[in-house]
Amino acid sequence: MSPLRESLTRLWTWFDSSTGLSGVWALAKKKEVPIHKHTAWYYLGGMTLFLFLVQIGTGVLLLFYYRPSSGEAFESVQFMMAEVQFGWLIRSIHNWAANLMIFTLFLHLFTVLLVKAYRRPRQLTWYTGVVLMGLAMAFGFTGYLLPWNELAYFATRVGTQITGVLPVVGDFLLRVLRGGEDVTGATLTRFYAFHVALLPIATIAVVAIHVLLVQRQGMSVPRRIERSKEPPRSMPFFPNFLIRDAVGWLAALAILAALAAFIPAELGSKADPFASAPVGIKPEWYFMFMFQTLKFLPAHILGIEGEVLGVLGFGLAGLFLFLIPVLDRKSAAGERSPVFTGIAIAIIAFIVVMTIVGYMVDPAA
Repeated sequence: MSPLRESLTRLWTWFDSSTGLSGVWALAKKKEVPIHKHTAWYYLGGMTLFLFLVQIGTGVLLLFYYRPSSGEAFESVQFMMAEVQFGWLIRSIHNWAANLMIFTLFLHLFTVLLVKAYRRPRQLTWYTGVVLMGLAMAFGFTGYLLPWNELAYFATRVGTQITGVLPVVGDFLLRVLRGGEDVTGATLTRFYAFHVALLPIATIAVVAIHVLLVQRQGMSVPRRIERSKEPPRSMPFFPNFLIRDAVGWLAALAILAALAAFIPAELGSKADPFASAPVGIKPEWYFMFMFQTLKFLPAHILGIEGEVLGVLGFGLAGLFLFLIPVLDRKSAAGERSPVFTGIAIAIIAFIVVMTIVGYMVDPAA
């Protein structure tokens, strides 16, 4: 063995003994992916992870020019888009990748819910997935304010005000989010800290746990295939499934480039706290179903403010979604559970319908 090869072997041995990478590699080569009519849904998890990595990459590039203060944030984004070479493209890709990531995450969560892939022993995988959904929406909420433009400012004021209606803890949470009584430069600084530090750290940790669980437990298969006496057809994760996954990533990158080129992210006008709020302010599409539901609720229900009941209702709905593996005992026991199938369909239908209605309703009405 040559000295160079011997040195590289020793380096790899040291690195592997410190990281255990060979065990992960052996697991990836050993893993099999089931083949059935729902196999296409398996690609949504990898697609979401890829879009998250695009978010990290473009976000790091944006950090080189962004200045997180109410006096400079808007101007720094404006400079980035107008003066920095390809700055407009990077910001547009970052914006579109965020929307596509949350969209694929919704699809991934819904398909897992419908095929009941949260069944034992994958309860913890479901819990981490629901947490990732919450973190993704928090990313969208905190990142929306960072350009410090008019629409983002007043939408953030409305969004944080909804938090303040919660009983007991509402005022405290409102001050924590805003850094005071109103949306100011302190709010921008806090949202920036959440967006580029706290949320990424939490998300990377939960993603690592989620991916490790998926690798360890394998892909879930429908109950009908589980009960079949014949073993399901499968393909190797590496390289067969991974190559197909990579083709999807390339397609997503092409879609991102096309959207960024033909529908670039807009900046609008700088936020003016003393100006009147624009007519018909609406949140991002992934918050629209909640926003529209709160608008439809009457002012008071049984003597309680409708907005308070609405916020509490969404909190309980999120808790219900998180605890589905515990509540759906029939699926846990390997039995059919049509009630929870109906609940899953109702949840999806409600979100889709209220989102569509939110965009169809006249903002001035």
